[in-house]
Amino acid sequence: MTRTDTADELEDAANRIADISRADLQIMLRRAALRLRNTEGIVLEHEVDEAITALAADLGMLKPDLLRRAVREWLETGGYLPVRDLDEVGEVDGNA
Repeated sequence: MTRTDTADELEDAANRIADISRADLQIMLRRAALRLRNTEGIVLEHEVDEAITALAADLGMLKPDLLRRAVREWLETGGYLPVRDLDEVGEVDGNA
């Protein structure tokens, strides 16, 4: 089960809290707790973390979004992922 599936399941249970059994709720909460305990972030060297934080601020992006974008572009450049068309990403401002 993916993190999104777990979140969707918990949200659905919250929406119908009166209808869900205690046992089902316990199972969902235990599963969510396990996911939270087993989630680790990437540990970066101090200098690298500072550089990424500064770059994210310069670009007006959140750090996680910048990291996702950088890894994706690195994988595309290396041929590990197909290169996306600009139409897939969204609108582009400016002139070419």
